[in-house]
Parts: sequence; structure tokens; C-alpha cells
Amino acid sequence: MLDHSMSPNSAATPSADDPARVAEFEARIARGESIEPKDWMPERYRKQLIRMMSQHAHSEIVGMLPEGNWITRAPNLRRKAGLLAKVQDEAGHGLYIYCGTETLGVDRHELVQQLLNGTAKYSSIFNYPTLTWADIGCIGWFVDGAAIVNQTMLAHASYGPYARAMVRICKEENFHKRQGYEIMTTLANGTPGQKAMAQEAVNRWWWPSLMMFGPSDAASANSEELTRWGVKKKSNDELRQRFVNLTVAQAKAIDLTLPDPDLKYNEETQNWDFGPIDWDEFWRVVKGDGPCNADRLAARNKAHDEGEWVRKAATAHAAKQSAAATEAA
Repeated sequence: MLDHSMSPNSAATPSADDPARVAEFEARIARGESIEPKDWMPERYRKQLIRMMSQHAHSEIVGMLPEGNWITRAPNLRRKAGLLAKVQDEAGHGLYIYCGTETLGVDRHELVQQLLNGTAKYSSIFNYPTLTWADIGCIGWFVDGAAIVNQTMLAHASYGPYARAMVRICKEENFHKRQGYEIMTTLANGTPGQKAMAQEAVNRWWWPSLMMFGPSDAASANSEELTRWGVKKKSNDELRQRFVNLTVAQAKAIDLTLPDPDLKYNEETQNWDFGPIDWDEFWRVVKGDGPCNADRLAARNKAHDEGEWVRKAATAHAAKQSAAATEAA
């Protein structure tokens, strides 16, 4: 981890508000240069990245919970193995992004504590329950599909460690989406009961998946800044539209219906127009009043508390190894 007292934004360097340095920094962004951990950056840029990256990492970790709930109940061994591997990938993604935040001079333990005490946010989508096996397929198809649309853009973000993390993560997310879509295809082509289960999952997950991209940029307090600094390459609405355009054809291919009576193709824009999103529901969930908000935080706190002995053992072992190395030297 970077020692923040020695980071490029420490008191020993010019102020983050120094207009000349900010202008030089923004010129680098305009030229498409990658910003690396040892480069000077405005303090606001650093804080925005920590906020955004930590929320992303938290989402990967909390996102393990709705799917992990189905590992022991998956319909066969192949499905169990696939779901187990996917949940393991998500844990790795979270740890990988936490590592990225540490290049900005923050301790991951501080970030994890913010998640545990409820002061940090994570994606609202993970506060919805997984009621049937079809929900697992829908998460792979919709949620991971939406993540790919967003993260493909983040792979070109101005901060090098974050962009490189997205390249690796998107490769695995593509497998996750294929896995989910294959589950939904199997159900949609199964018995009438299985197809009905798949359709019911689609009905519940469609609108929360559209909310994943966040509100329109005009209603976002951070979008303008993140766009100016090259962290965001597309607006929330542009990304949401791309997701809709991609998903309509996928739903038709397996004869499932997206639950939107206003969904229609616009010849002029060559996009699929869709109905209004219930942003009141979105903000309720973000503020903690979703179906599973309390359960998700309780589960993370329980896991953290029960894992304390592992952290203590690892710390003691590291100290012992360090002492032995010092003595040998």
C-alpha cells in the first residue's frame, strides 16, 4: 500500500488546487494519457476514484451473497460447480479492486469498515432477493450483462490501475453472462413450468437492472467531474441505452418477454425506446429501504466477525516470518 504521507498529493507537493498543476493534469487527460499512482493528481480526483472504486469493490463482495445462497441448491453438479466458480471470481474481483484503491493511498480495512457500518454504498441491484433458480440465470444475463457494458467503458478510464483491472475483470464477466444466458435458454426451452419461472424472473429483474446504471447524468452529483477527468467515457443514459439495445434481441432469441409495454424500436434513432424507470424505488433502495438491505449488511458483518481468528492468525504468522528473517539477516 502507498504511504499517503509520501504520496504525490502530500503536503510536500504543491496544493491540489494549484491552477497551473490542475491545468497540466487536465491537459494530460485531454491527450488521453494514463494517470499512474506516482503521478501528481488533484485531491478531488483521488477522492472521487476512491469513492467510485471502493463502491465497485463493495458491490463485487456483496454480490456474492444472492448467488452464494443457491450454491447448495443448484439443480445438478455441473450447475453447482459453475456457480461456485462464479462466486469465487466475484470475490477475486472485489479484492483486485481493493488493491487498486490502495494505490491511491487508502487502507482497504478502512474501506471495508465503511461497508460494514453502512456508510459506504454498493450497487442497488444486490438488495433484491433470489427466489428461484431462474434468478441466478437472470443475474448472469442482466446484471453481469449490464456490468460488462459499464466496465468495457471503464477499461479506458484515465486512471491506469482501474482501467487495467477492468480489462481482466471483463473477460471473466463475459463467462458469467454466458453462464446466466445459458441457464435462461435451458429454462425457456424446458417445461411450461420452467419457462414460466424464467419469465417471472425476467419480470422482477429487468427494471432493477436498468437502474444499475444510475440516474441520468443531470441528476448525478459526480458525473460531470468524472467525465471531465476521463474516468467516465459514456453517460449513464448512453450506457443504459446500449444495454437495452443488446438485450432486446437476446430476449427474442429465447422467446422471453421484457416487461415493458412501451418498448418499441425507433427508426429515427435506431434505438429501442423504453418506458419510465421508477426512480423513487431506486432511491429507496440506495438509502437502505430495499428488500434485502438489512440482510446483506448483517451477512457481511457476521462473516467479518467470524473470520477474525483467520486475520489474527495471518497477522501473527507474518510477524513470526518477519522476525525470523530479521534474525537470519
